[in-house]
Amino acid sequence: MNQTAQVSTQLRWISACYFFFFAILGVMVPYLGVFFENRGFNPQEIGFLLAILMATRIVAPNIWAMVADKTGMRAQLVKWGAAAAAVSYLTFFYNGSFTYLAISLTIYTFFWNAILAQLEVITLETLGENTSRYGAIRSFGSLGYLVFVVGVGFAISAWGTEVLPYVGMALFIGLLLSALPLPSDKVVTKKRAEPPKLVLDKALFWFLLSATLLQMSAGPFYGFFVLYLKQSGYSEAVAGIYVAFGVLAEILMFMLAPRLLGRYGVNRLLIVSLGFTAVRWLLMAFFVESYLLLGVSQLLHAFTFGLVHAASIQFVHRHFDISHRSKGQALYASLSFGVGGALGTWLCGMIWGDGSGASLAWVVASVCAFIAMLAIFFIPRSDKRTGEV
Repeated sequence: MNQTAQVSTQLRWISACYFFFFAILGVMVPYLGVFFENRGFNPQEIGFLLAILMATRIVAPNIWAMVADKTGMRAQLVKWGAAAAAVSYLTFFYNGSFTYLAISLTIYTFFWNAILAQLEVITLETLGENTSRYGAIRSFGSLGYLVFVVGVGFAISAWGTEVLPYVGMALFIGLLLSALPLPSDKVVTKKRAEPPKLVLDKALFWFLLSATLLQMSAGPFYGFFVLYLKQSGYSEAVAGIYVAFGVLAEILMFMLAPRLLGRYGVNRLLIVSLGFTAVRWLLMAFFVESYLLLGVSQLLHAFTFGLVHAASIQFVHRHFDISHRSKGQALYASLSFGVGGALGTWLCGMIWGDGSGASLAWVVASVCAFIAMLAIFFIPRSDKRTGEV
């Protein structure tokens, strides 16, 4: 098999890994809140449990990144993480106490959350100079999210929330089977007398601060969106359709992102995207009863996640030397999705209360998104490593 064919085959398996990884996210993020509610937990307990899902992203990616950058065994770590996550997920089937579920979530999400940063590096290094194709590969993850967020919504309406662990187990097995064919070649870096040190420069500082604030703003969406729609009179199936509508917009944006990034640069697109995100959360706070405006808010997911993520992954990949790329992706994932996601979900649970604080939670989210937008103005317009950002 020639090199071009090998690369194409590898990209297909990488696409499958993205599909199953984000399909799991499409099951866990929108519906775990409903699942825990039906098991008798209150909003504060739900917020804490969902924060664990985000918090393991703080530790896991960084630990695995240090090993990956030192050994070059990135594909092996993806395989081991997928296997360990699938095995430890079996603990989730038992209907245990709050403490038991907290421990179960901590264990299997530790292995699951360690995978993505390595997968991002493998993808970009496989693409080489063709990094503009990243959006097309990553869109398979959005497709997986879309398919299962709709399917599970209907499944819960038909059979109840206890169907969730079975669907999740099937997806973890699918992720493992997709990871196994990835080539196990070690990444070789050039020998240097003294390896370059990680430097937190001005551009990276403001970028990471903005990314963290953005994920804090997404706390109500990631943890309580379906519960909020149920509270407003929508069914789980309808909620799933609205989530899928947002993911469809995200997929389309991934297709457009390379052209937009090439024409406008990261700075301008982040400012626009974060501004739209602030508006989106205000629509959720005050116009959730409107089918049309709820649809508009979900359409803005193309900016909240699609365009922001495509730009961010490119920024991180170009900002770090090859010997630190796993650490760079892990730093981005742990601070934004980890710290930001955990704080946002936990804070939302505290504000939400018995449901009476729902609108306030969305307003606070909008403020976080607005501050994230302001942080972008402090990022230098150009950087010698990343070009125009």
